[in-house]
Amino acid sequence: MSSQYKDLKQECYEANMQLNALNLVVYTFGNVSAVDRKNGVFAIKPSGVPYEDLKPEDIVIVDFDNNIIEGSMRPSSDTKTHAYLYKNWPNIGGVAHTHATYSVAWAQSQRDIPIFGTTHADHLTSDIPCATPMADSLIEGNYEHNTGIQILDCFKEKNLSYEETEMILIGNHGPFAWGKNAAKAVYNSKVLEVVAEMAYLTLQINPNAPRLKDSLIKKHYERKHGKDSYYGQ
Repeated sequence: MSSQYKDLKQECYEANMQLNALNLVVYTFGNVSAVDRKNGVFAIKPSGVPYEDLKPEDIVIVDFDNNIIEGSMRPSSDTKTHAYLYKNWPNIGGVAHTHATYSVAWAQSQRDIPIFGTTHADHLTSDIPCATPMADSLIEGNYEHNTGIQILDCFKEKNLSYEETEMILIGNHGPFAWGKNAAKAVYNSKVLEVVAEMAYLTLQINPNAPRLKDSLIKKHYERKHGKDSYYGQ
């Protein structure tokens, strides 16, 4: 039986396979979703399926209220977090969650990742935020849904834009990243992991390493993202 969501499932499948290829996940951990705004649905990896066994037709289609629209498997346990982000942030097209080592280490340390260098500034102008660990009352409630609330609360508290800062660490948990599509969400997950590793090594070499100065932050971000950007083709 053909599916009207075949292309969406394929996009989601390819993005999930990239997570594995880029060494951002362990075993069946981690997931990527891809949204179809027109139909108010998104595609997401089924829960607990090894990447080597995953097929495009296994991808589950759910709506923003977490109802399964198409698919015979249970969707990822993080589906409610993805749904909350899609509902509240209209300009994102893909969301990724990984258990990448350095990203998780910073999350477990409950620390923002300081902007030390130009690799970081090529992608965002702020420290990578780490959300405060979830309150007990929220943990006991609708946990995955409340993780979405936790992310939005952190962005509000730190006065960040989700369109400029496309990644976050959840305290004691791990990273989420997003972007204009599922592939960009994976790209941002890899960038986050590399920047997390670089920042860790920086602090090992010099525990008092200074933040990157504002003029370099501005230069590197704007040459890729500003109105007069000139990086790339």
